[in-house]
Amino acid sequence: MTSAETMRGTRRCVCPGSYDPVTLGHADVIRRAASLYDEVVVAVLHNPAKRGTFSPQERRDLILEGCADLDNVRVELFADRLLVDVCREVDATAIVKGLRGGTDFAYELPMALMNRHLAGIETVFLPGDPSLEHISSSLVKEVARYGGDVSGLVSDRVRDALLAHLREQ
Repeated sequence: MTSAETMRGTRRCVCPGSYDPVTLGHADVIRRAASLYDEVVVAVLHNPAKRGTFSPQERRDLILEGCADLDNVRVELFADRLLVDVCREVDATAIVKGLRGGTDFAYELPMALMNRHLAGIETVFLPGDPSLEHISSSLVKEVARYGGDVSGLVSDRVRDALLAHLREQ
């Protein structure tokens, strides 16, 4: 770290999401955020009232496996709280979100403005890799549920874990 970086402090961002499951699109955003910030906190947000495909701990573990080569990424679990409170707790200076297209922007902009209003925290939007724009966690689960191939949408490890979960149902 240079003396200028030391003087201004650590630039830490939060990459929030449910990550149920983490996709290659999510991984791309996390990796790109890691190249822009000193530290990335991947915030796995979960609602205990909703049952996901993967437990919050499984989601965390799958993300950690996919980011094992990134020294500046950590993954934490959060439930029942505002994202701005998560940002305050981890001392983040920004929220980083990936955008797949105009509909993502229309959905994310009001939340970004509210987060700025509530806590003065800015949201940085990273445009999605065009080759990954069609990927969403819900589509991955649907394709896998009906026997489709999700290779190229999630890591091999996530694919295997998802197929194991579907066999258990």
